[in-house]
Amino acid sequence: MPRMSSRLSSTHRIERVGELIRQAIAEILTRGDILDPALDRRPVTIPAVRMSPDLKLATVSVTPLGGRNSEATVAALNRHKKELRALVAHRINLKFAPDLRFAFDATFDAQARIDTLLKSPEVARDLRGRKAERTDET
Repeated sequence: MPRMSSRLSSTHRIERVGELIRQAIAEILTRGDILDPALDRRPVTIPAVRMSPDLKLATVSVTPLGGRNSEATVAALNRHKKELRALVAHRINLKFAPDLRFAFDATFDAQARIDTLLKSPEVARDLRGRKAERTDET
């Protein structure tokens, strides 16, 4: 059993480190510590940070407010990843600061598309039909 608990603690450590990095990057961007016109006064949401098992690589998911200028935002963050890595290293206490990669997070867009589909008249009609079928069965 010790093997299972060490695997669980390793997973928890990976999650904790990812969350610390997420918070640090969010704070850095909120404070405006990175000077770039593509990031200037454009709020960016950081929904998640996925860490590699060896904690040497952090893939940071980002979503610009409203999803606009996503490519420019991701490109700007990737241009400044060395500077961001140094700023993150000063904020969190790790033996090695991980390399950072930034990627657009499309989950908000996907959720909006699903919500739109669920509110469409066709789906509402189908759902009403299923509800009627259930009442007929009882």
